[in-house]
Amino acid sequence: MNTQTTIDDGIFAEWPAHQAAVWGREPVKTRHRLHESPLLSFAALGDLIDAYPRQHYSLIHMGARGERRFWREGDLNGMKGADVIEWIANGRMWLNLRRVDEVDSRYADLLHLAYDAIAANAPGPKMTNTSMGILISSPNAQVYYHCDLPGQALWQIHGRKRILIYPNREPFLLPGSLEDIALFGVEVDLPYEEWFEKFAQSFELEPGDMAHWPLNAPHRVENFDMLNVSITSEHWSDEITRRHRVNVANGLLRHRLGWAPRSRGIAGPVYWAKAAMQSAMRRSSWVAKQRAGRRAVDFKLDPAHRGGVLDITPATT
Repeated sequence: MNTQTTIDDGIFAEWPAHQAAVWGREPVKTRHRLHESPLLSFAALGDLIDAYPRQHYSLIHMGARGERRFWREGDLNGMKGADVIEWIANGRMWLNLRRVDEVDSRYADLLHLAYDAIAANAPGPKMTNTSMGILISSPNAQVYYHCDLPGQALWQIHGRKRILIYPNREPFLLPGSLEDIALFGVEVDLPYEEWFEKFAQSFELEPGDMAHWPLNAPHRVENFDMLNVSITSEHWSDEITRRHRVNVANGLLRHRLGWAPRSRGIAGPVYWAKAAMQSAMRRSSWVAKQRAGRRAVDFKLDPAHRGGVLDITPATT
């Protein structure tokens, strides 16, 4: 490993004793040192974007705060990475570089360092199938109320933002919503009410802050008035994998067979029957048809106007 591209003296600047007791059970914020890595400078990120595979990024244009919700997916239009970052700094959008650890082994080294440090400090099941994404987002951009299936953390690298985290139970998160995410891959269609804000826990993140929250906890993000860069990290465990299988199986039972599932258990004969069923059906033509057209690229960046977009004929990704 080239230590010049990682952090020599440890990932975490601090790890309070009480944090281990609540890790994975309550939202927490702690300090990290990933933002010190040269791999996460704007120059390095521009170089990364230059060669990034199309299948591994999403470019999302969202509404301004207070406007109706809308969500469009676009294409970088062959622009140079440095220009893309400048464009995002003048637009209202975020670029998600997914699976960075698979695209570039240097970022895989960073990811492994981070999770080795978490494992050394936090109790709990072994974390597997880790992955890293990099989010580059515009001043005042937002990410709508949503939840994710694997365990997650958000590591702030550049800029400042606010993350609001909600309880991972009804009415903030419905079982049917988890099933739809697991089956169809749509994370941002969760039912949301303004009064949910009374129950949110809010963290302001600046470079060197990391937030972690309980599994499946809904959350949303608001950038301050500056360009932001964050890392999203994901992990799985045996329990998380079992819960995912149940969500897929229950979604198939509900949508494909018209039967409302009553159990969300992750052990015993019913669980194993569901595990086998979802394994056989999740790649069926019915599932593929339901997912088709859910993500269509309908714009590309306009090289002539910073922050501008060009509408194109929608193409499914």
